[in-house]
Amino acid sequence: MEIGAFQQLMDELYGEADRARGIPSTVAWLAEELGELAQAVRKGTRDQQLHEFGDVLAWLASLANQMDITLEDAAQRYVTDPP
Repeated sequence: MEIGAFQQLMDELYGEADRARGIPSTVAWLAEELGELAQAVRKGTRDQQLHEFGDVLAWLASLANQMDITLEDAAQRYVTDPP
């Protein structure tokens, strides 16, 4: 799946609820999911790691949607001006 299509899907599935929740709560959920990913990387199975990567991507897409930022635009800097 293309990242733009994934971001659009997350907006279609969860956009209304995510916007009602708001940016601060979305950031908190994203941080929690990052913690769960870190734990899965250290001690989890491949299936658990895959699950947590998906959760992090979903919450990142939600946050980007709320801030009117495309993940494609965010990734573009690594094409045009990598750090």
